[in-house]
Amino acid sequence: MYEKCYKSLEPLFTVISKDGLTKTTWSTALPQAINCFLFDEFFLYLISKSLFCSTGDKWRSRRKMITPTFHFTILADFLEVMNEQANILVDNLEKHVDKEPFDCFLDIALCALDIICETAMGKNVGAQNNRDSEYVHAIYKMSDLIHHRQKSPWLWSNLMYPMFQEGREHTRSLKILHSFTDNVIAEKAREVENDTQQKDDFDDNCEQSVPKRRRAFLDMLLSTTDDEGNKLSYMDIREEVDTFMFEGHDTTAAAMNWAIYLLGCHPEAQKKVHRELDEVFGNCDRPVTMDDLKKLRYLECVVKEALRLFPSVPFFARKTSEDCHIRGFKIPKATEVIVVPYVLHREPEIFPDPEEFRPERFFPENSKGRHPYAYVPFSAGPRNCIGQRFAQMEEKAVLAIILRRFWVETSQEREGLGLVGELILRPNKGIWIQLKRRECVSEEESSQGF
Repeated sequence: MYEKCYKSLEPLFTVISKDGLTKTTWSTALPQAINCFLFDEFFLYLISKSLFCSTGDKWRSRRKMITPTFHFTILADFLEVMNEQANILVDNLEKHVDKEPFDCFLDIALCALDIICETAMGKNVGAQNNRDSEYVHAIYKMSDLIHHRQKSPWLWSNLMYPMFQEGREHTRSLKILHSFTDNVIAEKAREVENDTQQKDDFDDNCEQSVPKRRRAFLDMLLSTTDDEGNKLSYMDIREEVDTFMFEGHDTTAAAMNWAIYLLGCHPEAQKKVHRELDEVFGNCDRPVTMDDLKKLRYLECVVKEALRLFPSVPFFARKTSEDCHIRGFKIPKATEVIVVPYVLHREPEIFPDPEEFRPERFFPENSKGRHPYAYVPFSAGPRNCIGQRFAQMEEKAVLAIILRRFWVETSQEREGLGLVGELILRPNKGIWIQLKRRECVSEEESSQGF
């Protein structure tokens, strides 16, 4: 499906074999591609020189500053938001129980958007119950515009683009997004300042304490410093927040949708997930905890297998910083290299019967000895996805809440999905499922693992 590659004016190679993704290639050439791929330039208006698009020393410094914000203990604080938004999702899905098939893709995507808004900015935009929000509309409009521009050479010129209707729509959407982010940053900065002042005041009165407020990535970006003690500017912070927003919801939404679809196609695998959920939760309708997520090992394998078959990001690119060799071919320095996980994940030597859905592939005993770069849904090397642990946590938590309540069925064949490789790998014809409410599991059944 990716045989037709868009070509830039520079040399371009497409890597479709795991042999090309050697440790040397990843660690010395591709990941150090601290130069943006051609199409990354279309993101610059939205996220400027954020971690996603930055290069060289700026990328290294920014990566070092932001990495601590994804620490395990910080991610654990976000689980409360994930529980709340996932519960809104399942409440909205109730109206489809025992009804005709429906397309669940947008429902799950809006849940992911609400989660990233609140965890990144500390702002609840209520996208799930307010789909007509100007901000929500601008996010999805921007995605469509960037994708269409990528495949339309006549729109590549920054000078000519504003003369087209799409260019003017791009400007309008960009203004909405940046204005929203600027207002949130200013509001959050005032909150942080007030909290600091209150803490100082309360320190003088030991009988009082500062009420705990939910942290967001934005809180940490406002306080993080580089090696020289310099803080990020407001523009720097906006770059990173917009990146979290833009890159952090579509990808996880796609992964969750593909997992739901595949479980609907494979009832035996879904039964195994339900058994595992019943073992962990029983009849208790309580929030998901970090300890619960550690126990959901089969569900984790389901998510990994879904990302093997349908990687959220259909391709990613690097520019080689030095000459390298792949299967005897020399790849010159400054060459654009496209890695296509959709193809890479279908190496029959690594994944026998690659089109089959088999979560057991990712059991520890079955993963032993596997080439470390045969499976790269989050890229690899120094420029891998910085938010992959956040994404994996969100996917497991939301799926656990959906599947604790519902049984999923689908009659949609893979051939009828209409796969489209845009900014994400998505089904052009949606994900059509039917829902049935699960019967409560008895304590005896739960203890026996049924």
